[in-house]
Amino acid sequence: MTALNRVPSLLTRAGTASALTLAAVGGAIVAPGLTTKAEAATHGTKALNVAASKKGSPYRYGAVGPNRFDCSGLTLYSYKRAGKKLPRTTGQQYNKTRHISASQRTRGDLVFFHSGRNVYHVGIYAGKNKIWHAPKRGTVVRLEKIWTKSVWYGRVR
Repeated sequence: MTALNRVPSLLTRAGTASALTLAAVGGAIVAPGLTTKAEAATHGTKALNVAASKKGSPYRYGAVGPNRFDCSGLTLYSYKRAGKKLPRTTGQQYNKTRHISASQRTRGDLVFFHSGRNVYHVGIYAGKNKIWHAPKRGTVVRLEKIWTKSVWYGRVR
């Protein structure tokens, strides 16, 4: 008997039985509404591709696209286009993600730059120690090597 067959039925208000819908993903059972690692990777890849498509778009503080961005505006826009909702600011985005180690990071995860306990910049991990980001005033959205070890990683749920 599989684990899915052992899931008890639930009764609706009308008294009719309906099975609790669960999905088996990579050997794990996942309840509806929860994001699996595979789903997170798919959303992350889509967001990464959206960010890359904005290459050369000018930086503007407070801008969330589609033609100008600040750092968190680019991540918000990219994930929105990938079907995920993020809050507006870098700090809020950090608090909304599942924090992961550098060894767990994959393309599409968020990279948060910090000084002490404060995050001040965010980009989308592109692999090979690079990110897509909107760096600062006078620059454009671009792919760049991560220039510091003072980073934390977050996976969008």
